[in-house]
Amino acid sequence: MKSREYIVTIYNPREGIYMVKSPIRVSGMGNNVYTLRLNNKFCSCGKRQTYTLPCSHVLAVCRENGSRTDAYVLEIYSRQTYIKTYQANFHSVLSENFWRDFPFNLTFYPPNMKKERGRKQGKRFQGEMDYRNPDSPPRGGRCRMPGHNRKNCNNPGPSNV
Repeated sequence: MKSREYIVTIYNPREGIYMVKSPIRVSGMGNNVYTLRLNNKFCSCGKRQTYTLPCSHVLAVCRENGSRTDAYVLEIYSRQTYIKTYQANFHSVLSENFWRDFPFNLTFYPPNMKKERGRKQGKRFQGEMDYRNPDSPPRGGRCRMPGHNRKNCNNPGPSNV
């Protein structure tokens, strides 16, 4: 559906180079231009290379040319490859009585899932740092004096008048 709205311009039909332009949307999005090289299986949107499937820009060019889109799909995604995958006979696994004995033992230990006891120790906020001078002690409490905090600060601090 998306590919029907694109405007396709032919740059070089022999080389398979096309320009695909998306329409302007009501939201203001769109009006993007993509360069497509069909012979090299390249599209500037990047989806063609990433997913190895034809992107909507390839579909727009195929619609314009009248060519088949399945020509641009890798062979591993074809129906014939799918049929060949499941063509072989699969045999069910025999019961343990038919399994061979091995000269070594495999021992599997479960992972350690035990939680640590107690509450994790967090880092306490020690007061406001003076970012202009990082070597100075942190300021805290109501008075914002270096080394003070709420417990040991007797100063009422600045008034909110």
